[in-house]
Amino acid sequence: MDFFKHVPKSDIEILDRIGEAANQIGCTAYVIGGYVRDVWLKRSSKDIDIVTVGSGIRLAERVRDTFDSNVSLKVFKRFGTAQLKALGYEIEFVGARKESYRYHSRKPIVEDGTLEEDQLRRDFTINALSVALNGPERGQLLDPFEGIKDLENRMIRTPRDPIITFRDDPLRILRGIRFATQLGFVIESDTFAGMREVVDRIKIISFERIREEVQKIISSSKPSIGFLMMEKIGLLKIIFPELIALKGVQVINGIGHKDNFYHTLEVLDNVAVHSKDVWLRWSALLHDIGKAPTKRFSQEEGWTFHGHEVVGAKMVTPIFKRFKLPLDERKKYVQKLVRHHLRPISLTKECITDSAIRRLLFDMGEHIDDLMILCEADITSKNERRVKKYLENYQLVRIKLKEVEEKDKLRNWQPPVSGKEIMDTFGLKPSRLVGVIKTEIREAILDGIIPNDKEAAVQFMLEVAKKHDLTPVE
Repeated sequence: MDFFKHVPKSDIEILDRIGEAANQIGCTAYVIGGYVRDVWLKRSSKDIDIVTVGSGIRLAERVRDTFDSNVSLKVFKRFGTAQLKALGYEIEFVGARKESYRYHSRKPIVEDGTLEEDQLRRDFTINALSVALNGPERGQLLDPFEGIKDLENRMIRTPRDPIITFRDDPLRILRGIRFATQLGFVIESDTFAGMREVVDRIKIISFERIREEVQKIISSSKPSIGFLMMEKIGLLKIIFPELIALKGVQVINGIGHKDNFYHTLEVLDNVAVHSKDVWLRWSALLHDIGKAPTKRFSQEEGWTFHGHEVVGAKMVTPIFKRFKLPLDERKKYVQKLVRHHLRPISLTKECITDSAIRRLLFDMGEHIDDLMILCEADITSKNERRVKKYLENYQLVRIKLKEVEEKDKLRNWQPPVSGKEIMDTFGLKPSRLVGVIKTEIREAILDGIIPNDKEAAVQFMLEVAKKHDLTPVE
């Protein structure tokens, strides 16, 4: 196989530049791992890993010197690596090495090694492929573990005993599941068994690293694939017990409920069809997370999950903290969608009033469209007539939202009369009474008593003030 026949023309320049730099310092450079895999899969990639038998840092510095400007080079002497950014590429350089591990750490003891030893330390056969960029072997594929065959069979497999591979670095368990999810590959049976065998070792991995892989799984085209694999090997119960708590169906007196774990994964996949927003996908993953702690059975109602949306919203913060996710507006966004995900469906069960629509618009603001995506994704019934009915009802809600929004301009609503204006009008200092007047104006707008405009709000403010024995100052 002449690798360069398959490389995009736009990439040839940078690879040839690296090969020529290697010639100049008398070493052989190899492109290895994900870039080679992605070329074979015809996937675009701007991340390139380079291995040389010798100093990766020296090669990186020589490549940098071939550019006039606009090149960033970071050298990590402690690890013997360098990172170069140029022409839109991010290139990692390292000398070939072999690794050994202590039991209680995933950080390897690193020694200089041969190319073969470097390939052996790779996590999966499809990531151990390498191609020489210079010398007599230029363009030849070096595939000691039949990685190309695994690519053809769409299979994830370790280059050596999977128990050793995953025991040495248990993050590889999550990486394997992530690759399978992203690429639509299957995990070879012995490799999958090895994951299950040493899954408890994941506990030595920091949640920052776990989060990176989970985020990539959630961002894939069908995230449920990864979550089902994590569940099968026992990984999910270690890193995400709240999700596993949703699994299973209880039956009392012949009355059961749906399996909320599998329902959640369906909702996640449904959202993934319509949005790439990872935080909307997190909202789907957590929308029913409060069902396990709120599950109750009574003879009168059967199974209930009353208040699960409120409990679920409260559970978002500790889950985000564990996964080292941002505790900023993104967390608040997820909480908001979890807390309000039942509201649109409640509107479909009653006469949809303008007031109810106004309040939904007021509470959701710019996130109303995302809420509707989540709510429609939440329909996972196998009854086609029921699904059709729900979707028709949601369409009515969407139409009503558009009508009210066009008329009342409530998306990202700002009070037409500010607290400062109230204080200035009546000569008040900051006080509870100012808040009372603001609230009455807001409620009048939401109830449709007055239109959402300045003139009407000021007139209403004056009427409200009379009830509180207030008069405008001269």
